Amino acid sequence: MLKGLRNSLALCLLTPLVALATADITQLRPEAVHQQTMKDIISSLNVGHYNKINVDDTLSSGLLDKYLSELDSSRSYFFQKDINDFEAYRYEIDDSILAGNLDSAFAIYNRQQKRVVERLSWTIDRLKDPTPFNFELNETLDTDRENAQWVNSQEEMNNLWRKRIKSAILNLMLADKSEQEAKATLIKRYSNQLKRLKQNKSEDVFQRFANVFTKYFDPHTSYFSPRNSENFKINMSLSLEGIGAVLQSENEFTKIVRLVPAGPADKTGQLKPADLIVGVGQENGEIEDVVGWRLDDVVDLIRGPKGSVVRLEIIPSDSEDKAGRKTISIKRNTVALEEQAAQKRIIDVTYNNKDYKLGVIDIPAFYIDFAALQRGEKNYKSTTRDVEKLITELKSEAVDGLIIDLRNNGGGSLREANDLVGLFIDRGPTVQIKFPNNHIEIQGDFNPKIAYNGPLAVVVNRLSASASEIFAGAIQDYQRGVIVGNQTFGKGTVQTLQALQHGQLKLTNAKFYRISGESTQHKGVVPDISFPEAYDTTEIGESALDGALPWDTVPQARHGFYKGIASFKDELNKRHTLRTSNQPDFNFLREQIVRQSEAKKDNSFPLNEIKLLAKRDQADKWQVDAENRRRLAKGQQLITKLADLEALLKKDEEGRPITAGSEAILQESGKILLDMVDLTKQLITTYNPQ
Repeated sequence: MLKGLRNSLALCLLTPLVALATADITQLRPEAVHQQTMKDIISSLNVGHYNKINVDDTLSSGLLDKYLSELDSSRSYFFQKDINDFEAYRYEIDDSILAGNLDSAFAIYNRQQKRVVERLSWTIDRLKDPTPFNFELNETLDTDRENAQWVNSQEEMNNLWRKRIKSAILNLMLADKSEQEAKATLIKRYSNQLKRLKQNKSEDVFQRFANVFTKYFDPHTSYFSPRNSENFKINMSLSLEGIGAVLQSENEFTKIVRLVPAGPADKTGQLKPADLIVGVGQENGEIEDVVGWRLDDVVDLIRGPKGSVVRLEIIPSDSEDKAGRKTISIKRNTVALEEQAAQKRIIDVTYNNKDYKLGVIDIPAFYIDFAALQRGEKNYKSTTRDVEKLITELKSEAVDGLIIDLRNNGGGSLREANDLVGLFIDRGPTVQIKFPNNHIEIQGDFNPKIAYNGPLAVVVNRLSASASEIFAGAIQDYQRGVIVGNQTFGKGTVQTLQALQHGQLKLTNAKFYRISGESTQHKGVVPDISFPEAYDTTEIGESALDGALPWDTVPQARHGFYKGIASFKDELNKRHTLRTSNQPDFNFLREQIVRQSEAKKDNSFPLNEIKLLAKRDQADKWQVDAENRRRLAKGQQLITKLADLEALLKKDEEGRPITAGSEAILQESGKILLDMVDLTKQLITTYNPQ
């Protein structure tokens, strides 16, 4: 009875919601194909998704909140009275979508579109108004409105947007634009947003709502419209002629999620995850402001012919006030498999007054040339084959130990992760895969051949994901080597593509587990020896994703153990801590972490020009002072400004700057490896006194 009453109320409200829109905005309505596709998505998720979720009132309530957050994450468009109206849908959305009825989703979107047009129009008018802005007032803008109260009145909304305009102008002025140039840029930005908004189609609304729904199951489950299905296929085939970066929308910005190893963006050495793209330009001409653009439109602008140049204006992720900007030129290209290949080098490490040679194998991705394999070519490229060859070469050079560097390795072929473990163990299981029906499949290495049985260290960081975590987890579970670095990404799920009559669905259909029984999902792999964490784990990693599947366990797979570090792990940590307690690069990294943490807590953006400039100058001065403390401790040339640093950094073969911190991590990893050798010898001596 109550459910029916709510249903009637929701239907009654539909007409007023639609009628509220302004005359110049097309009222978008669901098409018949969207109604059937919604049913197909629900059916596919119920049958194939790992996470079994009922489409009920609980989901309906959560889906409404997620949809409102998707449409207005900064709570800067909807009024409280809008939210009150939407409450009629809270426990009705589940019944509607089960029936393929998308009226409520479209009604909410149409209201949001009306509010956005109102705001953009008001903002453009205010920017054109000759009345000057007062940048001497002592006021601030709250930059984190995720949990703010919804706006109650037109006056309150206008005041919020007045502050947002001042903030935007000041940001551009800090980027060396005059106030008039800043206003002109913003007028163009908001006019473009208005124009693009009016070009939206029913397909856009459906995909947006469908993705809010699919992500309720987990963050890696997505619906692709026919257009975006084609884009996805291009990306997966690595034939995309672009910059080699995975992008996503975040509020009004385009955010870099990860860089494709050996891709054009990676080779610049100037881009990193969590950087924000605010402008895109070609080799010549102006850079176009892309704040507020749809993601697929930004991607289309970045794409271009192989060999051509694209320029990106970015806000670095470590910019404290989000005002610091820089422009990067990137030559578009495809990513050749050969460029992602594992590479070796030898580093010299002084330990206990003796010099040692340690082999380092950098593996940027887990790759395999399936096409060559299927053609029957004997010398097809693969991670395992390449690493085995490099190990042979390093052994011929009599290295004293081996470091596998998996930093920034986002994964790839499961087969290769499994086979790579086999180069270091006799035989045994390597990974467990659990499916929705609770069936567990165990994969392993059944070839007794070992390519390397010497001292082994594996370096990981927050961007080591998926196949990297399977390899590192297996090495740790066998106690075959020491794992050092940072807690890994935590991507422990498997996705599959399912074709629909309209578009396609990427859904999570399995979960990875280590042979210890622990999932790599959410938690990732925790190193035996942890280094200071350079990446903000609240922004990067599986645990930072809304709705990520939880960490859990399954029964352990039977496997053997090597002598490993279990008996002297505490001593390893003690030596590492003592050695790095006053190491300049580690001190610098720890200072940066504390500074970033403090800056993140400050959500107040000064709208007083003098105070904002002072805040920026103070941030720059701190960075210069911190860098000089490190350089002074290492006996290096000091700098007077941050721009000096670029010229002083050494470059690798691709021209990428080699940061001192990265090399310090490798050096310390080598010393931990030699600690392990030393303590293992002591252990053998203890048990076999002769």
